Amino acid sequence: MGRRVVVTGLGVVSALGHEVPEFWDNICAGKSGIGAIRRFDTANFKVRFGGEIQNFELTEHLDILEKEVRRLDRFVQFAMAAAQKAIRDSGIDFSVGDPYTHGVLIGSGIGGLNEIEQQHAALYDQGPARVSPFMIPKLMVNAASGNISVRWKLRGPNSAVATACASATNAIGDAFRLIQFGHADVMVTGGSEAAITPMGLSGFARMQALSTRNDDPQAASRPFDRGRDGFVISEGAGICVLEEYEHAKARGANILAEVLGYGMSADGNHMTAPDPEGRGAAWAMGAALKDAKITPQQVQYINAHGTSTPLGDKAETFAVKTVWGEHAKKVAFSSTKSQLGHLLGASGGVEFVISAMALRDQVAPPTINLEDPDDGCDLDYVPLQARPMKIDRVMSNSFGFGGHNACLIIGRA
Repeated sequence: MGRRVVVTGLGVVSALGHEVPEFWDNICAGKSGIGAIRRFDTANFKVRFGGEIQNFELTEHLDILEKEVRRLDRFVQFAMAAAQKAIRDSGIDFSVGDPYTHGVLIGSGIGGLNEIEQQHAALYDQGPARVSPFMIPKLMVNAASGNISVRWKLRGPNSAVATACASATNAIGDAFRLIQFGHADVMVTGGSEAAITPMGLSGFARMQALSTRNDDPQAASRPFDRGRDGFVISEGAGICVLEEYEHAKARGANILAEVLGYGMSADGNHMTAPDPEGRGAAWAMGAALKDAKITPQQVQYINAHGTSTPLGDKAETFAVKTVWGEHAKKVAFSSTKSQLGHLLGASGGVEFVISAMALRDQVAPPTINLEDPDDGCDLDYVPLQARPMKIDRVMSNSFGFGGHNACLIIGRA
């Protein structure tokens, strides 16, 4: 059966706030974090907006020297700030106990894209001698896990996941397994992404994956709505502390939720388009339910992947109908990407934080901008306003390019 695994700490860095209480209040209020991109000139870009984090300085979140910050890509900085918040929230002291039972597992779909762009420019403008010696350790997808491990001297399992937009959910699920099977007692886990760069923005725009609603950015992310025209690129990090139940109990930790189940699958269909019938997503949801040893009817709220893409929203809706059957219209099923945009590899981490808070406060967050549901999008998407309701178990879905599907279920501990 394996050991019980609980959530004891949450941390977030997002366009809707850098502290979980503020972030959660903004989610429940239906606010949007989407606006014009300011970090670089977007005048010649087809898309000029996103969920950009403004005025972020790692030194304001972590006791760290500025020279150390310069050796960290933006996605690593987000991860370290969110990790600091989650560790502080958990109240854990990593100087106590066996460091080889304390691990890290962070997901990122892209990693250090900002560093790649900067050093590419240096190479071609100034020559190879001007490429930074810190380039490789800054851009590696495992740089977030590695730096968190070094910072807090966590010597247990240390890994990274890169499964596109499923990265953070896979990371949390894999960390859950490591504790469940006795390979670790505590894991710092989640995801981080910082792909709002000239190359990232233009690349996704050229794929025609992004909304082009430049005149009304806050209304651009509209999952399940007939007027949706693509996702909104965003950035940030969501990190949690997972802990073996008896370990948490022994130190008097505040237990926020229990991780009950994890499922994953592949579409085996297309590198960017989902299976139109949502078969892979449905299988992953079913696997998570089986792992949790519960029925679909025992889940009251689903935090949808819900990216606001024409194909993805319908496929996920189809998948829920496949798994829940006649009960599908009775489960609350909302997309907080309507407020946050799509954080790519970090999305599952931030949405895990939302799922835990929904469970704690018994509130299903809304799908904002949902004014005219599309044909085939006929479930209860909690439109426009948050809904107080009884929630015992939550499912969080993440699906990524490459056909990666990952689902987690958490419950009240």
